[in-house]
Amino acid sequence: MAWAGPEDLCLSTSLATYLDRKLLVLLRDGRKLLGTLRSFDQFANVVLEGACERVIVGDLYCDILLGLYIIRGENVVLIGELDLNMEELPQRMTCVSETEIRQAQKAEREASDLKGMMRKRMEFLDFD
Repeated sequence: MAWAGPEDLCLSTSLATYLDRKLLVLLRDGRKLLGTLRSFDQFANVVLEGACERVIVGDLYCDILLGLYIIRGENVVLIGELDLNMEELPQRMTCVSETEIRQAQKAEREASDLKGMMRKRMEFLDFD
């Protein structure tokens, strides 16, 4: 078994290596932001240029343009570099407008609320 050498790995824990590269930032509230890293500090506060929020509902998605975006570091869960040579999304995904994705989000939220309400009503049935 051979160990991977420095030429085999291109991983870094420093954000400095990702300046001017396209990143995906996952936030604490579940939002996914894409954009080009322009600046950061020791608290992981991040400035993204050309940022957009990617909203995914089922097989539908929409990229909502945000422009220049500043993210407070305490809200960052994960930062990852996007490979520009690879497809970002599977072929089955369909791009829709912002109004369509908001309607799909609302329908998904209502279905989830209904499911929770039905589960709560059924609590009296103890299946244990």
